[in-house]
Amino acid sequence: MKVKYDKEADAALLVLLSKKPDGVVEIAEGVSLHTTAKGEISIIEILDASKKFPVKTLYKLDLTAVGA
Repeated sequence: MKVKYDKEADAALLVLLSKKPDGVVEIAEGVSLHTTAKGEISIIEILDASKKFPVKTLYKLDLTAVGA
């Protein structure tokens, strides 16, 4: 996974697959899933990112299991 943040655009991208996206689904205002033709999620895009979460946490890795 690659994490990218454009400070000027205040947009965060979480690139999950290197496959080219074929479509996009907005799941909430400013939050979109880019999908392949097979329905795989290739990119998660978050606009106005700094208003939705602390952007500095984008580059921190926490491997704690969910629910642990």
